[in-house]
Amino acid sequence: MRWLLGLLLVLSLVAAALFAKAEHIVLGGQAYLFGYPLVIMDLTRANAAAVIGPENQLRRVREFPSARFKEVVRPNVDTLYTSAFIDMDRGPWVFEMAANTHRYELMPFMDAWTNVFATLGTRSTGTAGGRYLLAGPGWQGQVPQGLVLLRSPTQMVWLIGRTQANSTADYPLVHRLQDGLRLRSLAEWSAGQPPATVAWQPAAKRPPPGEQLQAMSTETFFEKLTMLMLRNPPSAADAPLLSKLARIGVAPGQGPAWSPLERWAVSLGRWIAEFRVARELRQPRELQRGWSTPPAHLGAYGTDYNTRAAVAMVGLGANLPADAMYPQTAVDAGGQALNGSKRYRLHFAAQDLPPVRAFWSVTAYGQDNFLMDHPSGRHAVGDRDALRYNADGSLDLWVQAQAPEAAYLANWLPVQAGQPFILNARLYWPKSAALDMRWGMPAVERVD
Repeated sequence: MRWLLGLLLVLSLVAAALFAKAEHIVLGGQAYLFGYPLVIMDLTRANAAAVIGPENQLRRVREFPSARFKEVVRPNVDTLYTSAFIDMDRGPWVFEMAANTHRYELMPFMDAWTNVFATLGTRSTGTAGGRYLLAGPGWQGQVPQGLVLLRSPTQMVWLIGRTQANSTADYPLVHRLQDGLRLRSLAEWSAGQPPATVAWQPAAKRPPPGEQLQAMSTETFFEKLTMLMLRNPPSAADAPLLSKLARIGVAPGQGPAWSPLERWAVSLGRWIAEFRVARELRQPRELQRGWSTPPAHLGAYGTDYNTRAAVAMVGLGANLPADAMYPQTAVDAGGQALNGSKRYRLHFAAQDLPPVRAFWSVTAYGQDNFLMDHPSGRHAVGDRDALRYNADGSLDLWVQAQAPEAAYLANWLPVQAGQPFILNARLYWPKSAALDMRWGMPAVERVD
């Protein structure tokens, strides 16, 4: 009894102490979600520089990612990537696009907070190509004739370009289109020099950025965040929240100096924030036939810090909805979790095929948000496949671990037997019916 009373006393004291630090709990959670995109972007940058290629140089990915790819969550197998992390301290930079009338092309530039501040390509700038000057927030030089200024609000920039690839047989054409993209410094461009190259050797594989962040202590996370904010300043709209966060010692360039109790309170706030986001991702609201669609302000989040953080956790590098939409589901028509032990059908009526100006696909991912390892090596199905349509023009896609009968192989999306999975549709250059939600994905029907 004395032991129980002592335990109750200790718990009461702890509860009272935490109550006294309630502000640290609440603001700690808000600060964590606010800063998550910036920290995960920097970890992704460092990972890419270690295992993919150096900064400030285009990385032309020449083949689709496999199930071994763990650098960025939910990679697509619709396009070949041309990407670069760009350091504006070493700029400005000239980005050139050759004319491309053959394949849909999308070149979005994201700031360090994952907002798309410029997007180039088929939809936005046409097929004639162009030349652009990419400058940081403090650059005050003269824009040379023939260049269009793209102003980045942060020193860290991520170009994550995509060029449509219809299949592995399409690689030669797409590689030529990728070669028409160039990135070099303004000095190199002015002197007519080719892009500089540096000697580089890949480092040993490292844990994915998301795992690195999860393993990071709360204090380390906020120390990193506050330092990153110096070179990548928050926007003017963030001022009200920054004023609040300063009350718990979180400010640009100012590492937190917390007492043990304050550190514990902020860590609790971080845990609560992660729990709430994970719960929302598992059980999203406002589903349409089991599918959730990211909001219309995807890629331009404003002060919606919760959505920005959630997207960074499961879909880092998301485009503007005008360029691509990403409906997703983890449940069937009955609300049961999707699992590779079952067979499923996606039925599109003839008049309800995905409304796009470019193309569409459906990809399967495991619970870890990476591609599933399946013997077929196939990860997606879409309108670029030789799909078999029904006599009335409708379409059935079959989602299952085992191959269907030969006639429907083209309509088969493989998943791992016995494993839970997620379906992610992609609509490239969606039409207005999709953008304003007059159209939606059909329910996933369980067939056995």
